[in-house]
Amino acid sequence: MHTTGVTSPLAGWWKPAHRSEKIWATVAFVWCMVLFAMMPFWHLKGGQNPSGTRARVEPEAFRARVTEFVEEYRVGEASGIPIVAPPPGSDIYLMGQMWLWYPVLRLQQDAEYTLHLSSVDVNHGFNLYPFNVNFQVVPGYDYALSITPTEAGDFRVVCNEFCGVGHHAMLGRIIVDPPGTQVGSAVPEAAVPGGES
Repeated sequence: MHTTGVTSPLAGWWKPAHRSEKIWATVAFVWCMVLFAMMPFWHLKGGQNPSGTRARVEPEAFRARVTEFVEEYRVGEASGIPIVAPPPGSDIYLMGQMWLWYPVLRLQQDAEYTLHLSSVDVNHGFNLYPFNVNFQVVPGYDYALSITPTEAGDFRVVCNEFCGVGHHAMLGRIIVDPPGTQVGSAVPEAAVPGGES
């Protein structure tokens, strides 16, 4: 029977499903259950979703912690932003704000730190280039993450959450020195891995 867009086609939802439809519905359901079971497995064993702690913090209180951190461990400046070189094992702070990651972190390779991330204005996205590390940085929350830099280099922190007209220029910097590097040694001005600064 021919139908048009105005005439409804004959309904058939009450008829029993064909055997092939039942097979595909079963395959789809089983696959959904497999993917569902893999989520906690990959979180716990896959290492792609690092576990951290999240705590409430007032944006101005976090800014005060960052200011204190900078005053205590400042070793230089790059493009007007302070460079801090905290000792291994310490708490380190990185603050997102329109349109800046503050300060520049100078860390030691193979040393463990506790990284505290937060924003003092709007949501930002923390992406460590060129690695596949992504976090939402939300105002009002301090996200603490245990990290151990395993590769020396000069890396960029990119904001991958649109945060306004200066979003495209929101680049931070993490310098990882090889073991044995003196804190007072020169810091390269800005060589971006795989591109321009």
